Amino acid sequence: MSEKLLNVPVLPENATALDILKAGVKAAGGRVAVACSFSIEDTIIIDIAKKNDLPIEVFAIDTGRLNEETYEVAEALTERYGKIINWYYPTTEEVEKLEREKGLYSFRKSLDNRHECCGIRKVVPLQRALKPLSAWITGLRKEQNVTRKDMPAIEIDGVNGGILKINPLINWTGKDVEEYAKENALPVNKLFYQGYPSIGCEPCTRAVQPGEHPRAGRWWWEDPEHKECGLHAR
Repeated sequence: MSEKLLNVPVLPENATALDILKAGVKAAGGRVAVACSFSIEDTIIIDIAKKNDLPIEVFAIDTGRLNEETYEVAEALTERYGKIINWYYPTTEEVEKLEREKGLYSFRKSLDNRHECCGIRKVVPLQRALKPLSAWITGLRKEQNVTRKDMPAIEIDGVNGGILKINPLINWTGKDVEEYAKENALPVNKLFYQGYPSIGCEPCTRAVQPGEHPRAGRWWWEDPEHKECGLHAR
């Protein structure tokens, strides 16, 4: 992780995803990586980076409870772009302790329990992945959730040591991402077209019903303002 003070570049309102990526990489001045969950947004970012020869790495977190369809996207990306994915995993001892003491579905019993599971399976591996980086890139979009509506394109991530956090698709709509993926023949999770606009761990994700918010299928037993796993704490 860079120890220097980073300045957030000022971008015009009509900045493209490529503009945001280039400005973020330049401002970071060090290693930059996409946090890839194999969503349609993440595949778009990787495609833009690869087509423009941007010095951007890719890492992914295998929580141990992902959908089979998610692994299929990972394999498709590897076949398309080569072995670009750096995998991170939760600590075996922590997972064993959690499941031994609280069972396999403790995350459905309370918000604290769910945060504990996400912390072990996602947040701790993320912290290891971010440690050598000067910036990380996400596929966050404002329309995805009430917790994301005020997120800027580039910000200082004070939770993760003050590195830059780059959100190149922050102003894209669902229609925008679908059109880009189709036009560029990108690999898309099969579940996406089965009513899963947001895909996380298998037991924490369900299909969204017509008229529901895109994030309604994530932790559907919780209130909307709680629907984050801790990866994007602010």
